[in-house]
Amino acid sequence: MSLFDLIGPILHAAVRSGTPLLLAATGEVFAERAGILNLGIEGMMLVGALAGFLSSYLISNIAVALLAAVVFGGLAAFIHAYLTVTLRSDQVVSGLAITLLGVGLTSFLGRGVIGQVAGGIEIYRVPGLSDIPVLGRILFQQDALVYASYAIIPLAWAVLYRTHLGLNIRAVGENPEAADALGVNVALVKYGCVILGGALAGLAGAYLSLAYTTMWVDQMSAGRGWIALALVVFSGWNPLMVAAGAYLFGGMEALQLRMQAVGTGISVHFLTMTPYLVTILFLVNASQRRRKSRPPASLGVPYFREERRS
Repeated sequence: MSLFDLIGPILHAAVRSGTPLLLAATGEVFAERAGILNLGIEGMMLVGALAGFLSSYLISNIAVALLAAVVFGGLAAFIHAYLTVTLRSDQVVSGLAITLLGVGLTSFLGRGVIGQVAGGIEIYRVPGLSDIPVLGRILFQQDALVYASYAIIPLAWAVLYRTHLGLNIRAVGENPEAADALGVNVALVKYGCVILGGALAGLAGAYLSLAYTTMWVDQMSAGRGWIALALVVFSGWNPLMVAAGAYLFGGMEALQLRMQAVGTGISVHFLTMTPYLVTILFLVNASQRRRKSRPPASLGVPYFREERRS
């Protein structure tokens, strides 16, 4: 048995496990770049997961299921945006409320379908690319959402750093008063970024219920929303680094599952928490080494136009 036969399946699973984190964290990068801290990702992922699962379970249409997940994730984010941008509520309190609402609502609405199976997103081998030695089996024998995530990361980076829209987003996050003085609609930018983040979190949830597994499990996000928040800091608010962190966590999750399967004698509880411990360690290390990577200056600070200093 070759080395790849041992680690290949783990790397393949790492990509699958890391995809929902990648989607959710990329959306949060946009929200935080616009100055809004969204602690409601966990709840939005659960809302998207249930919306996607129920749509697939009842209608048997994957496209409709994914659309439902995006819409309901976006609606949950709209509530957060309304509370924090329009009403200037505390962003931490609002985000926690959204998460608690998502956990409770999905547990209540999903109690009748726990353990039920719905139509899932099938694996698709990309002709030609899937036959590439090593990388073909890892990257190109995946499902459609994984392939979409490959495009989302460079697209997100290009939007943030190579477009006028991205400049406006970063300006709003750094100095909304200056952006407003230059004619940027600060509220619109904040709303748009938060809703985009919620939509991607909903899509990440749908990945869990329609691709990673095809059955409904209560609270199936299992803390991934919080890990996505940590990955944003780990990445220095850079979408390209988000992918590295997401696949790192995915690899650790795949490794601990493989270790449980082969029976290493290590406590299952310890193995289960290993990916979270590793993420915390990398987060601490990144915080110490990346002095140049700081959060947007106005992150968490509400802004109303009438408060602009003359």
